[in-house]
Amino acid sequence: MEWGQIIGLLGMILLVSSWVPQTVETVRKRHCPLNLEFIIIYVVAASLLTVYSYIIGDWIFFTLNFLSAFQSAINLVVKLMEK
Repeated sequence: MEWGQIIGLLGMILLVSSWVPQTVETVRKRHCPLNLEFIIIYVVAASLLTVYSYIIGDWIFFTLNFLSAFQSAINLVVKLMEK
């Protein structure tokens, strides 16, 4: 593994792990305090970046965006169920 990949992997782990506490709290409380418009834009953007990273073959970027989209989608589902 090259240094660039190691740096990318560490960045991915930190960024994805930053969403974990919010997602766990959202599921546990069945309430999402995040703004609905923000969540929708984030899910769409992360999903598009997931497709892009797949096309260019960047597995670190793909994994980062897939996990970000997935965790954000959980928050979105909970937010929509609140209404």
